[in-house]
Amino acid sequence: MDYPKMQGLNFSEKKALVRVDFNVPLTPSGEVADDTRIRESLPTLQAILKQQGSIILLSHLGRPQGKKNPAYSLEPCAKALKKLLQRPVCFAKDCLGQQETCKALSPGDILLLENLRFYPAEEDPSLDPGFAQHLASYGDLYVNDAFGSAHRAHSSTASIAKYFPDKKGAGLLMQKEITALNTLLMHPNKPFHVLLGGAKISSKIGVLQSLLSKADAFFIGGAMAFTFFQAQGLSTGDSLVEKNCIETAKQFIDCCQKKNIPLYLPSDIRIVSEKSCEIKLISPSQGIPAGWKGMDIGPNTLADWEPKLQTAGTIFWNGPMGVFEQESFAQGTYGLARFLSTLSSTRIIGGGDSVAAINHLHIDQKFSHICTGGGAALEYIEFGHLPGIDALYN
Repeated sequence: MDYPKMQGLNFSEKKALVRVDFNVPLTPSGEVADDTRIRESLPTLQAILKQQGSIILLSHLGRPQGKKNPAYSLEPCAKALKKLLQRPVCFAKDCLGQQETCKALSPGDILLLENLRFYPAEEDPSLDPGFAQHLASYGDLYVNDAFGSAHRAHSSTASIAKYFPDKKGAGLLMQKEITALNTLLMHPNKPFHVLLGGAKISSKIGVLQSLLSKADAFFIGGAMAFTFFQAQGLSTGDSLVEKNCIETAKQFIDCCQKKNIPLYLPSDIRIVSEKSCEIKLISPSQGIPAGWKGMDIGPNTLADWEPKLQTAGTIFWNGPMGVFEQESFAQGTYGLARFLSTLSSTRIIGGGDSVAAINHLHIDQKFSHICTGGGAALEYIEFGHLPGIDALYN
């Protein structure tokens, strides 16, 4: 059964509660540093406004630990949205106690409520089941367009939906994300190549295992690679290694060999001396000496991987190839991003730091799809569903 979509709802002169993901980075001066997630919400909001509905926006920002903290206020997002929509956007300084404000909304009005996570019950609905019910009382219809938060069974992403039987649906961004990821799960153009980086194998091993039956090759970079190197008996010095995942990495290597699926690890890496800050380029087979740390993939790795990636019909990439926030160790991630941007294959980027790198290079328009939520994308690939989507079914 297909999940309910917002296209099945009539928004005319109705108040639509829309869960968006405005969890965006802010500058030190408190302005929105990257408005990608806000821009991605525009098609859903414009579709409701076109039907003369009014909009009440729900979101969180950061991790304020259930306490009111001005550093995590959504007010900068209201200003950014006003600029993007070129129409007034009202801001409520609390997400609770807004019944009269919501009741007074006229068709075409937009109201953004303050950070939901200022209340502990947002992240833990069991603390106060009335929290979701209170939020639900503001609107006539419910739309979940927050894909980046759909893997959380929170009050505003899951619990709230039960108060809108037959009056809820997925927003246009949520639909776009699901369609793109279903391409990977069901009908990827072959060969299908998976590129994973980032720090921890523990957060991605489920995805690796779930894709064993679908992928035609795996490419592992970032700090994850050092756990795999240790699984092969190589010295990794002071590099980040998840000791409790070494056996898991060994098992994954064995599975790939049995299934005849190529698994590519970096053929060269940039390492840094923690004492002198000297940087060297070495082959992993040499072993990383004590006092040195792996920080990035090297140019030979890119040269080895590029011809193989060029043959792919579909590529999924999640996670940086090194500590790209530091200029000395950004070449691997940026080099890979630039190369992938030139291909004609289906290329889906799985959120997080990979997206940050692509946005930094201003090449986001050159990819097939960029997920707005890395964690949600990984969990959807691993499990095939998310709590925020499941809650839309009556």
